Amino acid sequence: MRVGIDEAGRGPLAGPVAVGVVAVPQGYNIKKRFPGVADSKKLSPKKREALFALLEAAAKRGEVSYTVQFKSAAHIDNVGIAKAISQAVARGLEHLAKVGAQKVCVVDVRVLLDGSLKAPKEYRQKTIIRGDATEPIISLASIAAKVIRDRHMVRLAKKFPRYGFEVHKGYGTKAHYAALSRQGHCALHRKTFL
Repeated sequence: MRVGIDEAGRGPLAGPVAVGVVAVPQGYNIKKRFPGVADSKKLSPKKREALFALLEAAAKRGEVSYTVQFKSAAHIDNVGIAKAISQAVARGLEHLAKVGAQKVCVVDVRVLLDGSLKAPKEYRQKTIIRGDATEPIISLASIAAKVIRDRHMVRLAKKFPRYGFEVHKGYGTKAHYAALSRQGHCALHRKTFL
């Protein structure tokens, strides 16, 4: 089994960090089944949603497994962003081991991670700089993390309507900084990032 892992939301001022974990059987042709798969940052929201819909359908058919794990702004403030992401990676792998379509021994799993991410040491793993742009399975994980996190921020915008989370998703845009200076921070903000 091959597993790809990437995160979304490392840098925003508000909201959780999301870690996407996608598992496919050896030999599964991701490029063929997910045409146009690429780094989520290089795709339009519409294309990300379309690819995520294909991922959901493949998961329902039992071809692939995926999960997206969140760590909240408060948790990030308590333990730091790097540790929060590491914990979400571990939780994502544990989740797939329990409910995934491919139940196999840990030693049979090959984990590919983007950037500086690391899996727990019992996994065979490889961290690839810019892996979200070069490895289709990491690209799928980045799409899952981004789509689910963006949807979550749109829902949270209804609870905190004066910040514009549905537009900037918590990132440090001009509009977000303007809202912060008018309203101050809210429960979704990472105080250590402000």
